[in-house]
Amino acid sequence: MAVAFEVTGTERGEWAVLQVAGELDLVTSPVLRQRVHDVVAEGNHSLVLDLSEVFFCDSSGVGVLIAARRLIRSCQGRLRLILPDRGAEDGSHVNRVLGALGVRRLFDVRPDVEAATADEAGSLSA
Repeated sequence: MAVAFEVTGTERGEWAVLQVAGELDLVTSPVLRQRVHDVVAEGNHSLVLDLSEVFFCDSSGVGVLIAARRLIRSCQGRLRLILPDRGAEDGSHVNRVLGALGVRRLFDVRPDVEAATADEAGSLSA
């Protein structure tokens, strides 16, 4: 059974939001990489990647997330990830993968779109 991979975009205030669904792997990660580049090329330097519907992420997916962070930082922009924390048993797969690799601390992680697009004073990402 093939599972569809989808990246859809919206805007919330000054934030571009990309909702990602499906498996983020060697086959699909170039799609997300291109969408991130397109968003930045359009002049959006505040980006939220909603990964709450991603149920599998391999090393190529993690590479895309790290590359997106690097790209946004080079533009003095902001990147936030939505990785809902549902507890140890059924928590976000991406959250667990990033934690296991020791790179989760590199990202500004939020639980939902509302929290990710809120602008609290003095907020800095790593």
